[in-house]
Amino acid sequence: MEIVRSVRLEDLDALWDLIRQATYGLTTLQITREQLSERLELSNFAFSRRTEKPSGEPYIFVMEDLTTGRLVGTSGVFSKTGGYEPFYSYRRVVEENYCELLDKRQVVESLHLQKIHDGPTEIGSLFLAPEYRGKGRGRLLSLSRFTFMAAHPKRFADEVIAEMRGVMDRDGNCPFYEAIGRHFFDMDFPQADSLSTLNKKFIEDLMPKYPIYTALLPQSARDVMGQVHEQTQPALAMLEAEGFRKIDMIDIFDGGPVVQCRREQIGAVRRTLAVAVRHIVDAVEPPPYIVASDQGFFRAMLAPIHVDAGTGEATIDRVTAATLRVKTGDPVLVTALHPDQDPAGARHSAVR
Repeated sequence: MEIVRSVRLEDLDALWDLIRQATYGLTTLQITREQLSERLELSNFAFSRRTEKPSGEPYIFVMEDLTTGRLVGTSGVFSKTGGYEPFYSYRRVVEENYCELLDKRQVVESLHLQKIHDGPTEIGSLFLAPEYRGKGRGRLLSLSRFTFMAAHPKRFADEVIAEMRGVMDRDGNCPFYEAIGRHFFDMDFPQADSLSTLNKKFIEDLMPKYPIYTALLPQSARDVMGQVHEQTQPALAMLEAEGFRKIDMIDIFDGGPVVQCRREQIGAVRRTLAVAVRHIVDAVEPPPYIVASDQGFFRAMLAPIHVDAGTGEATIDRVTAATLRVKTGDPVLVTALHPDQDPAGARHSAVR
């Protein structure tokens, strides 16, 4: 059995072992052990803080196999991008030119470097050990962030984005980076990607300040702009099903797309319910939902639950109650795994 929970300081060693398995392009996981330790400290503070305002702090979640005690997955939410270190992205701008002499119209696309200080909330750092993929675990790891977001909306910005991993091979060779970044940074993609987590000043110093016309790029680079890595396609499909859409921005290193949705319009946020546990029984009929407890320490799991449409009261089984450490009368959060699955027939979030 697996749960998703807020990270603890004592998870450092296990989480470090886990993220070392992450491959190129998962930028927010290409960090040093010291950076990870600092991120855990900031996350520990974020989960315990009372101030309901996004200030850029990270909320780090881990998936734990309760049978073995092993950490098998992680995901995160950064409450606000920008701040002291700006958020960089390329904006794709399309213009149409007309030459009267030749009676010819021309569509020209250019890339404009954006430097954003007061940006949206960003979800990222999603990684699940390969042997644990399937059986709804990836969906639990990803969507439980929205369960927490629904319970604490003021901690996050009105807009939420995700930078999706772009196209590259197993060795980290990236067509988009080879066409642009290589010429200005004079280093391999994995090195530049990792360096961006330590200090982004080299982007400001070395990246071209003027627009780059995509017609001047090789076809191999143009073909992958706004496209995702094959292993990222399921994650993109899941976010699109939750209301996220590609916008006119791409990652400056790998050319992967940026997707965005208003926080209050995210499907999983809208269908998250806050209910009270009224009955704890031996067994509850499936299907499972994301059921979470947020009483000082966030814990979420896949579990069957019955919510009375009239009273909003919930019935859970004893295993769920013990795992989430809840008793009769305690509140729990319920999030349907899919847009067409809704406890108690409710279509709008009861969490406000």
